Order: sequence, then structure tokens, then C-alpha cells
Amino acid sequence: MAALRRLTDFEKSLVAFRCDRHPVAVTSTTFFFKLLAFSRPYRGRMILGIIVGFFAGLTNPLLMASIKLVVDTVFTDAKSGGLLTTQRPVPGFFQPLLDWIQSWASGFDARSSTTMTVLVIGTIPLAMLLRGLFSYLNTYLMNWVAIRAITDLRVRLFSHLLTLDASFFNRTSTGELMSRFTELGYLHSLVSSSLVTVIREPITILSLLVLLVVQQPKLSVVVLVVLPLSLIPFVVYSRKVRKSSGTMYQQFADLGKLMHETFTGYRVVKAYNLEDRVVQEYEKTSRSGVSFFMRVLRSAEIPGPLIEFIGAVGVAAFFLYLALYERGQTPGGLLQFVGCIFLMYAPIKNLLRLHNQLEQANSASQHLFHLLDTQSVIAEPAQPKALASAGQAVEFDYVTFGYTATPVLHDITLTVPAGKMIALVGGSGAGKTTLTNLLLRFYDPGAGAIRIGGVDIRAVTTRTLRSQIAVVAQEVVLFNDTIRNNILLGRPGAAEPDVQAAARHAHAHEFILQQPNGYDTVIGERGAALSGGQRQRMAIARAILKDAPILILDEATSALDTESERHVQAALEDLMQGRTTICIAHRLSTIQRADLIVVMEQGRIVETGTHAELLAQGRVYRKLHDLQFNA
Repeated sequence: MAALRRLTDFEKSLVAFRCDRHPVAVTSTTFFFKLLAFSRPYRGRMILGIIVGFFAGLTNPLLMASIKLVVDTVFTDAKSGGLLTTQRPVPGFFQPLLDWIQSWASGFDARSSTTMTVLVIGTIPLAMLLRGLFSYLNTYLMNWVAIRAITDLRVRLFSHLLTLDASFFNRTSTGELMSRFTELGYLHSLVSSSLVTVIREPITILSLLVLLVVQQPKLSVVVLVVLPLSLIPFVVYSRKVRKSSGTMYQQFADLGKLMHETFTGYRVVKAYNLEDRVVQEYEKTSRSGVSFFMRVLRSAEIPGPLIEFIGAVGVAAFFLYLALYERGQTPGGLLQFVGCIFLMYAPIKNLLRLHNQLEQANSASQHLFHLLDTQSVIAEPAQPKALASAGQAVEFDYVTFGYTATPVLHDITLTVPAGKMIALVGGSGAGKTTLTNLLLRFYDPGAGAIRIGGVDIRAVTTRTLRSQIAVVAQEVVLFNDTIRNNILLGRPGAAEPDVQAAARHAHAHEFILQQPNGYDTVIGERGAALSGGQRQRMAIARAILKDAPILILDEATSALDTESERHVQAALEDLMQGRTTICIAHRLSTIQRADLIVVMEQGRIVETGTHAELLAQGRVYRKLHDLQFNA
């Protein structure tokens, strides 16, 4: 995270990716520069990797020059007894080395010629050693940078998603979001190989061409004519890679959504015998992805053999030229020329593959950078105010809100006195939960304001606001961790006596001690090892430990049996003591002692009063009451 903080404004502008809520196509170079913004904190290693990559690119012509020198030396020495009496001069960058070798070996008598021959032959393993060393360092350093840059991108994306508003998660599939993180794994392999290729291979090709032009200027014309022809297959197939890659990664996202929905909804799948249907859908999506993968593979690999064929044609043209027009070439010169031609094949293929890799990485990254560009509609205040909600009333002042253009709340005006309990009742869709979501600032009202102690909640940070509100909902969210750690989510770092005291107040301490490892028992995903009532009391213990002055109870007992409800209701009464409480309930028996009952219907407040007052009025609340108790 420290590395992420070091990103400058310039780097952040590189990351910014305008897409107006929809991914748009960008070039592979655009993607590459976006990613470089994340590698900047590691620029020291990256610069060192570029330097050794430059030298790694020079080792191939060094190797070929060594082979030419050795071949000419050995063949000439075998025929004439002299050393290095070749028909063509040695490469200029070898001459100082040869002068030093000759000076060093002049002190030897009859063995001087043999010694120099051995030393010259030793330049081949020396060149290979340097080639292997620089190539290894280049690959190691660039992968070192790539994995950290991708990790920073992964952390940045995860952190950014947690800042987005509830409406984003309502319209975005969880499986799709998870698939975006899977794509980051593909990006690492693509980016690491790209960083290696983009420096080393161009240097290799240019240095080999320079060596050829210097040593064989006439024959090099053949190379310069054939080389552009080898790019034709690449141009033809690169478009197919770009088109198929985007569809392939979308198929992966569809698989992620299907898997998430299946695993989280396994009860419905099994209860309705949907296994075959789900498997067929998974197989259909998987095979569609395979089809696009093979298209990408064909488009990426076919240019390679075509390039090799064109190169072989060039080599044949070279020998034809020698046979018909050119005479007097040394064995070393011929071997060097042919070797340089073949050594250029791999770098050219790698560069062409690099473009295809960047196209695939670009396709995989479009949604990632789109997510990074998505901004929360819940704006944090530039100059936040302090908030002390203890002992303060909560006011809803003509609040109007709609998830879409159609409002679901209409001019809600309501005051919740400090330390009092109000209950929200009404049919499904009346807007009860929406009202509490606005208090938590999961959404902002379209009109009106919500105030705590006279302070508009939009004037304080969301962290400050939510730190002073505890929530106990019907759907309890527990994590696959110990009981203790799940309770500690209410106040991380709380002491063990505080945790146990919260559990006692929630009437949970007894059943916790009956678990195999007590407070250290792992409760499974979503608390699968606990009953519904036990999970609910765990959530209440978490809220008690948080000790927030405002409490929201959202259908906290509606899904419980009578025995569990009795325990949970007792725990809730302890929790509500001295707190400003908003309780949403369908069971009217649980809210009869509320200080104020608010009846909602179609997004409006239609009645307010105590239980006795509303029964006496004989309107909506009386009808709800009679329906429940008569039943």
C-alpha cells in the first residue's frame, strides 16, 4: 500500500480511463503506459533491468562475431600455420582484445600460437556466459517489477471497489467482479514477458543488422528486402487476435458469474434438481470460451512458421547469390551471416508475439481500468464536520428518493428523539429499509436532508457517520472465521473481557462455550455451523461491542422460531438501552412497546403514534394488527 501512495498525480492521470460507464477500446500502447504508472515505484529495478536487457541484446552479435573469429582462426591456422590471416578483417570491437591476446601470448615460445588459438576459442563460452547472465538478470528484474506492479494494481482495484456506493454493487454481478481479479493473473504472465521482450529483442535485431551491414554490406541487402515481407502474416493475424481476445475474456467473466451464482445458491440448485441444467449451461459457456481461445492461439502462432518460411527463402536466396555472383567468402564469414539470419528469427517472432500479447492484455485490462475509473456517487465532503450523535435526535426533513427515476420515498418528515425507539411498519415495498439505507448513506436522497443533532450527514465523512451506527439485520453476515473474530468486527482490538461481556448481553455466551473450541471455533462460510438464532445473537453481540449511539434493527427476528425469538428479543432489549433505535418489523408483537410507531405505505408516512393510539384510530395499523393476530 505504501507503494501505491507514492503514485504521483501524473501517474494517477495515466491510470484514469474515461469510459462513461462503458469500457471503450484503447490501443495496446495505451494499456502499456497505464501499467507503467504502477511500475514507477520500482523504477530503480526497472532501469537496471533495462540496462541488462540492453547488454543481453548485444550478446547475440557478440556470439556470432566470436564464432566467425574462431572459425577463421582455426581454418586459417590449420592451413598456413599463421594466426588470424583471414581474407576479411575481424570486427572492429574485437581488435583491441586480439591485440591484448597477442601481446600477452608473445612471451610464450613454440606454444604461443596454440595458446592464442585456445584463448580465441574461449571467447565462445565467454560470450555464452555473458548471454546467459544478462538474459537471466533481465528476465528476473523485469518479472520482479511486473509481479509487484500487478499486485499493486490488484490491491488498488480491491481498495477502490470498497469505496464505491451500494448502487454499483446492486447493478454489478459478484462473479463478474471476481473474474476481473482472475484476469490480473493473466496480465502478470503477459506483462512480465512483454517487459523482457520490449527491450532485449529490438536491441538484438538492430545489433545483428549492424553486424551484418558492417561485415557483409552487399549480402545484407537480401536481409533488408526479405525482413519487411515477414511482417505480412503478422499484420493479417493481429486484427483477429484483438477481436477474439475481448470476446474470450468476456466468456471468462460469464463463467465467473455462473460459478458464483451456482455455489452461493446451491440449496436451490439441489432442491429443484437443477444440476444437469447448470452443468449444461457451464459446458456451453466453457466450450464457447475454448473456441475463442483457439482462435487467439491460431492467430498468434500461425505467423511464426510463415516468418520462418520466409526467412528460409531469404537464406536460400543468400546461397544462390553466393553460388552465382559472390566468391572468396571465408568459412567464418559465411557461418556468421547465416547464424545472424537465424538468430534474428526468434527476436522477430517474440516482437510480433509481443504485440499480440499486448492486444490480449489490453482486452483483459479494459474492464479493470473501467472499474478504477468508476467513481462513487456518494461524495465525501471537502471539509468534513465533526459528528457526535450521542444524545442527539435524528431528523428526516422532506426526504425524497428513488433508485430510478420513479421515487420510492415521498417527502418523508420524521424525527427520532434521542434515546428513544421508533418502529417502522408497513407492507413490503413501503420504503422502510430504504429509509435506513439513506441514514447509513448507502445512497443520498434526491431531495431533502437527513440530520443528526442538526448536522447534515452529507457534511461528515461516511466513516465517521457509520462508526456511530450499529446494524442488526435479518440476513446476518458472518465470515468463515472464529466466533471471537466475528464479534470483534464490531470493535477491532477490543479486550477479551469486553468480547465476552458483549456475548453475555446478547445471550450468546452459553452456546458459544458449548462449541468445540469455544470462542476459537471456526463457524464456516456465512456461519453455517450455527443455527439461525445463534447467528442472530452473534450479530447482536457484535453490535453491543461496537457500542454505537444509534441502532438500526432491520427485521432482526422475523425469520426465527418462537424459542430463538425469545432469546434474541431479550438480547435486543439489552442492546437498545439508552440508544436511539430505528426498528423495522413485520411482527407487530415485537414493537408494541416502541415509543413511536411509524406506518408507511407506498413510500409515504400514513400514520404515527403509539401502539394503543394506532389501534384506537382503526386505520392501516389496525388492519395490519388484525390480520396478524386473527391469523
